Amino acid sequence: MQIDAHQHFWHYDPKQLAWIEKGMALLKRDFLPQDLEPILAKNGVDGSVVVQARHDLEETRWLLSLAEEHGFIKGVVGWVNLRSATVDAQLEEFCAHPAFKGVRHVVHDEPDDEFLLGDAFKLGIAALAPRGLTYDILIYPKHLSIATRFVDLFPDQRFVLDHLAKPYIKRDELEPWASELRELALRDNVSVKISGLVTEANWTEWKITEFVKYLDVVLEAFGHSRMMFGSDWPVCLLASEYATMKDIVDVYATWLSDHERARVFGDNAVQFYNLDT
Repeated sequence: MQIDAHQHFWHYDPKQLAWIEKGMALLKRDFLPQDLEPILAKNGVDGSVVVQARHDLEETRWLLSLAEEHGFIKGVVGWVNLRSATVDAQLEEFCAHPAFKGVRHVVHDEPDDEFLLGDAFKLGIAALAPRGLTYDILIYPKHLSIATRFVDLFPDQRFVLDHLAKPYIKRDELEPWASELRELALRDNVSVKISGLVTEANWTEWKITEFVKYLDVVLEAFGHSRMMFGSDWPVCLLASEYATMKDIVDVYATWLSDHERARVFGDNAVQFYNLDT
């Protein structure tokens, strides 16, 4: 089974999706399951994990309702207020739904670079592992060393790094991202999503060869058993069609064995998120 481990849905609202800025006009519309399902089928992808795009409990409820209606949605990574005194009640509500698999917070937009290390936030994170929930780490390269300190506090928590921590591909900058990514990868409770590549490059002029050295670092650091493909649809449309984004990973993985490719393109996501296949 092939799984897209990272995609989004939304009803477009400029106030609620303020990160969709000038120059992103094609994202300023609704993106819904009926838009994605035929794309997945065309590309041989059997299911997906939908990930939150807003800090909003109502969005999490909506994503879970979509999972009830559309069988290809295998899991939901939603948002809860991890710093709230009512975080346990929020988690209990969502854990009643079998599609609720994990939590994410858009950390890279927080003004405090050490947001992950805040006391209230850490209390919320501590509530995830006992419930079997994962946590998606969304950061910039400047946060990698902080993320390593954060992960060290929770050795029993399953983490996944979204978008390779958004390396500066457009600037052809490898360090210190590579060294700090390798350090984080030494923690075997951390996985990584091969997603977001094209949107970190020049949207109109990127070449597939640009991504090789970044993927080499990721494969060396995490190995095929902790890597999972994610399209980041529809955000990827800023720089490529879905098929093109998948082809980048497909081409890179041609020299992997069939078993290793199966891990990257589905089995790892099924195992990490405990998906019902």
